[in-house]
Amino acid sequence: MNSEDPIVATRRWLERAVIGLNLCPFAKAVYAKQQVRFVLSEATTPEALLEELAFELVRLAQTDPEQTDTTLLIHPHVLNDFLDYNDFLDQADAAVEALGLEGEIQVASFHPDYQFAGTEPDDASNCTNRSPYPTLHLLREDSVERAVEAFPDPDVIVERNIETLEKLGIEGWRKLLEP
Repeated sequence: MNSEDPIVATRRWLERAVIGLNLCPFAKAVYAKQQVRFVLSEATTPEALLEELAFELVRLAQTDPEQTDTTLLIHPHVLNDFLDYNDFLDQADAAVEALGLEGEIQVASFHPDYQFAGTEPDDASNCTNRSPYPTLHLLREDSVERAVEAFPDPDVIVERNIETLEKLGIEGWRKLLEP
């Protein structure tokens, strides 16, 4: 884990990788409109992170989408082990359900060591979900639905992203995110 400001590193990742490589064709518009909320968690335990996640879920649900369409909850001090992080995602989904936000908000997952099942750690395809720090991405279901309507075949996005990242390679990915 580096000592750089996690929000600065996450903004750079969003600008250079997510938007710059067009990994998510929907990210540019909300970022340009300043509708992305960056939250730095000080949580050091999964329990504290879960409380903070619940707070941010409710906050997003109660905020006008024109003000904040999505939230990135960056948590550098907890769940740095990918397997622990991956296990935590069940609790995150349970929190969405317990708060009655199913169908309204979903949680997407990003981690520096993200690894899809059946891949090797250095497979470039894993970079589609790799961020500088463990991050929970809170998305409005309405926004996701509008994006899918505008881009009816999301599988094309996944295939294009894997192709882009394989061309870039792991070293290219690391250089892309350097300060």
